[in-house]
Amino acid sequence: MAEASFKRMISTLLRQTRPQSFRNGKPPRYPQRQLSTAANAAARPLTPDIPQWQAHTVEPSPTPGNDHQTVTKQHRLDELRNEKEPRQFSSFLIDNFSREHNYLRISITERCNLRCLYCMPEEGIQLSPSSHLLTSPEIVYLSELFVNQGVNKIRLTGGEPTVRKDIVDLMHQIGKLRNNGLKELCITTNGISLHRKLDSMVESGLTGVNLSLDTLDPYQFQIMTRRNGHEAVMKSINRILEMNKLGAGIKLKINCVVMRGLNEREIVPFVELGRDQDLEVRFIEYMPFDGNKWSEKKMLSFGEMLALIRQKYPHVEKVQDHKNDTSKTYQVPGFAGRIGFITSMTHNFCGTCNRLRITSDGNLKVCLFGNAEVSLRDILRESNDGKPLDTEAMEAIRQLEMDRRQQVTGSTGTLGVSEKEARLLDVIGMAVKRKEEKHAGIGDLENMKNRPMILIGG
Repeated sequence: MAEASFKRMISTLLRQTRPQSFRNGKPPRYPQRQLSTAANAAARPLTPDIPQWQAHTVEPSPTPGNDHQTVTKQHRLDELRNEKEPRQFSSFLIDNFSREHNYLRISITERCNLRCLYCMPEEGIQLSPSSHLLTSPEIVYLSELFVNQGVNKIRLTGGEPTVRKDIVDLMHQIGKLRNNGLKELCITTNGISLHRKLDSMVESGLTGVNLSLDTLDPYQFQIMTRRNGHEAVMKSINRILEMNKLGAGIKLKINCVVMRGLNEREIVPFVELGRDQDLEVRFIEYMPFDGNKWSEKKMLSFGEMLALIRQKYPHVEKVQDHKNDTSKTYQVPGFAGRIGFITSMTHNFCGTCNRLRITSDGNLKVCLFGNAEVSLRDILRESNDGKPLDTEAMEAIRQLEMDRRQQVTGSTGTLGVSEKEARLLDVIGMAVKRKEEKHAGIGDLENMKNRPMILIGG
């Protein structure tokens, strides 16, 4: 009964929100696929010859009486986030405004299988030569360096990270840094091929997925992304929800960039996705980046979006945010899910910013809207004649650094950082200390030179 009502609700909403010119057209090539419901999931028989996914468990820090205890699937994320900090936070990651940067976003590819209006210029982008991009050993090396200094959350972005061939193996290697203090390993994706790799990603330690979806209408999806694929995205959302019912503990956020005249009519239908599903839909103010033809007239502000929601749900209420949240969180009373607003343009959240970004070509950006960058890649490759470091080259460098430190100290114990690590930390520390108190406002941002969003890692 609940499933039937849910289907009727979505069908009605799509008919109401679909542009008039589409309402009597041909059926979509990728028809709308509904999110699964608890009732539907319970009624569906399990296929005996398909192994059921088992929840990933994490061993807690040993305490008297629980040496062999494992974390229950319901509390997996809570346990990870509440673990005792393994060390004091590094001064290299603290800026002049006392902001501790414990969250690192790493872009692992420039490529994407969509062409979203707000992200990529219509003419496309000039891809960097592969030799200019970070290799997997280099990404793991930098991840370990940052985690050892206090970073406890890493998010892999792109481009579209799932198009990278070794994405699963890379996540397994980064996931091992949980022993060093990593608590959360997340990914930002468009969801096109996520469902095919999700199980392996969760086994590597995946804790969160930010999935970009700007419309529930398959026709509008083709307009906004310039590609097909709506059904595949919905399949990925369904798979996450199904795995969470089995204890995967994946925090799902759906990111929706709202553009006036394109998809503002779908704000309420997106809110209603959370009626029975434990997910968070975040509405993002349209932001200016190179090549996305931004104008203030196309931007729908946080206040306007909230007013549209209150027309149907007047009792929507503010929910307590966490210290470093980028979004302002709300909830409709009685709904299982939440809604959020990322207000970069009208109400910046710079005062509690804890994020650093590494681009796919190895540059460190301390602010999404800043155009200042420093290369970490070049320092990494100095001892390899500027050439990319593969696994063998990286192991040779690690061994050489270890031998040098042992010769200097005459000890086989804890040896501190190597010469290369020290140089990287000096550059990182200087960049962090130069971070501004807040980014520029609307009038200045639209005229500032910056990378296209796809080359930053959004």
